[in-house]
Amino acid sequence: MTTVEERTMKLDSARAGTGPATWGQRAIWGVVTRLGDDAPRYNLRLDLPLTPPRPASRVLADLTELLRMHDSLRTRLLPVGEDGLEQVVDGAGELPVEVRTCSADKAPTVGPELMEELAGRPFDHAREWPFRVGLVECEGLVHRLVLAASHTAMDLWGEGRMLRDLQLISSGESAESLLRTRPALQPLEAAQLQTSPVGRRRDEAARRYWCERLAAGPRRIFLDPAAPELAVNAPDRLFPNALLRSPALAVAVEQVAADLGVSDAAVLLGAASHQLARMSGSSDVLFQVVVSNRFQPAAAESVSTMAQEAVFLLTDADKDFEDAVRRTRSVAFTAFRHAGYDKWALDREVRRLVERGEAADHSCWWNDTRDPGVGPFATVERPAAALGELAGRTELSWPVEFLPRANVSVAVDVLTAPGALELCMTADPAVLDRAGMERFLRGVEQLVVAEAIARGDR
Repeated sequence: MTTVEERTMKLDSARAGTGPATWGQRAIWGVVTRLGDDAPRYNLRLDLPLTPPRPASRVLADLTELLRMHDSLRTRLLPVGEDGLEQVVDGAGELPVEVRTCSADKAPTVGPELMEELAGRPFDHAREWPFRVGLVECEGLVHRLVLAASHTAMDLWGEGRMLRDLQLISSGESAESLLRTRPALQPLEAAQLQTSPVGRRRDEAARRYWCERLAAGPRRIFLDPAAPELAVNAPDRLFPNALLRSPALAVAVEQVAADLGVSDAAVLLGAASHQLARMSGSSDVLFQVVVSNRFQPAAAESVSTMAQEAVFLLTDADKDFEDAVRRTRSVAFTAFRHAGYDKWALDREVRRLVERGEAADHSCWWNDTRDPGVGPFATVERPAAALGELAGRTELSWPVEFLPRANVSVAVDVLTAPGALELCMTADPAVLDRAGMERFLRGVEQLVVAEAIARGDR
């Protein structure tokens, strides 16, 4: 039997303040508020087993330190006028805690259920903190910690920092000592920089770069859609989601990157661009690439939402794989420098380009979510098998289907798994059917693996 209880976390004397929202906050707030009841699909979800189990008082004390450390977890967002958004950082307040009490054997089931309950409803960003807590308690000890957060509070990179800081706090560190040794950029500080003359110039330069690339890019990437009738006759069509799990890719991408003197991220993006160009019929490809925007140490430590999209345009991407990878490095570097901007202002400029027929197809998305500090072989032994044998261990699955997403024809996420890399792809069946999705994913893998094998034979 599972019992339900609500407790409260109390915070006082923390940092507080009010100021304009950051570029990242404005961008994601605009998305989730437009989604309405569908906004929870952007919420972050965590169901964490605690080993060994701990008293609830200790778990809540650790979480209170985490709240004290990172302002974004207690920041509300309020619209101001027609084009303004304000962040309010509360220095004191109470956070409800949902507690489920059950037998230890039921905890692995109760935890995910509680997680979906907490993350399955929208946040009221004007009235509540963008952070929810749940505990699964068994015989007086917490066996699972359940957390849900709005995307306005953190992106995936911020989530990783939050988990690391919570582990350090649980081991005895304090928020004060951690911030002293690892200063983290807080949202109010970021907003102060972004509204300064330097920040305004950076914003203007980024939006100008975006518009120049859109004007220069291909008007259509998929020249021969897979099922053009779907775009007209089935506006509620479902978008399939494919997941390729590849141990061979995890090994091969490191070898190719080292040999070419580029990052493994450049190898993967270059391979994706090359494969997309070969399949789509457009020699030039354009991706919206999600960028962490954590290039400075304090930004790298930040638990907040800073990620935005860069516009990545690679010309003649179908000509030669090695050339595509090498050029990806320099093109991406320039694009990433222009990945911080006022999204609302950029959207207005892009709409004008679209209305005049002067905007490139920018419906392809690339999101390399990997944490540079956590590789596929951080927790498991690197396989000794040859790449050809490893390629036989690749798995392809179709986990779910999604409702259509605005301005999305193809979206690919790169993820780290123990002993493997994963490519997670969602596509509009009007432009790429399931067979085409499989061809793309396996094509990216085969390009990198074949290149690694060829270089090893030289």
